[in-house]
Amino acid sequence: MKVLLVYPEYPVTFWSFDYALKFISKKAAYPPLALLTVAAMLPDDWEVRLVDLNVEKLKDADLKWADYVMISAMLIQQKSVFNILAKCRSLGTRIIAGGPLFNSTPDEYVDLVDHLILNEAELTLPPFLADLRAGNPKKIYRTNGFP
Repeated sequence: MKVLLVYPEYPVTFWSFDYALKFISKKAAYPPLALLTVAAMLPDDWEVRLVDLNVEKLKDADLKWADYVMISAMLIQQKSVFNILAKCRSLGTRIIAGGPLFNSTPDEYVDLVDHLILNEAELTLPPFLADLRAGNPKKIYRTNGFP
């Protein structure tokens, strides 16, 4: 399985620190920690790549390489998310989505993605991976949070 983890772009706002980052020779203020956590939970035999749109562009070749795109986002990244989803759909790349944006309004995305991983990935990702391995993944995986 080849999985491309995509971290959406933050728009230029006061909190994005775009102008301040130049003074400290950094490209982004917020690393994609949630996606890196998810990457550590994926099976060892999967090929995993990460594209952080805050430091590099998403290429069609990246999406064509992937069996799945996994995306995590916050509300402020919504515009970038819609662009990513449209690009994935135009190329036929399947999408697995999770994170605060998708948790807050899952009905808005259910028809735009192949699978929604809602609430805590530590609880909802393992059953999804088991079902995916068995060939019968569901559309939505949801837990009530940590026990």
